[in-house]
Amino acid sequence: MIWQRDFTLASLNAGSANTLVAHLGIEYTVIGDDYLQAIMPVDSRTHQPMGLLHGGASVVLAETLGSVAGNMCVPRTHCCVGLDINANHLRAKRDGIVTGIARPVHLGATTQVWQINLQDERERLLCTSRLTLAVLSQKKRTVNQ
Repeated sequence: MIWQRDFTLASLNAGSANTLVAHLGIEYTVIGDDYLQAIMPVDSRTHQPMGLLHGGASVVLAETLGSVAGNMCVPRTHCCVGLDINANHLRAKRDGIVTGIARPVHLGATTQVWQINLQDERERLLCTSRLTLAVLSQKKRTVNQ
């Protein structure tokens, strides 16, 4: 297993309260030995004006999965922050559910790279994304910082 922190689906979903993640209806659904999975509805919250899944919503799902997974792969003395993300949108979708699966490509001491694939209910690839994270040491903050 790649995980260095204890976490559950319930704790991940609770941690999304009052965030963009909750607003878009993203829900973590599976924690695998080497992957994290979540779903997102395709509805008025995630549509662009033509009634299709908004590419930005796909990127939010991808970055959410990769960033959360990355942070679960480092000790509590460290955190991961996004450096770069790209996405190729391959297929349109008007309704239903999108499933995202994040898997590590590289888990280094200073950087991580995650591959996140989004698929429809028939497991057809909708979007493929690559996220690069910086691994930072968490410094103690003073009151004025």
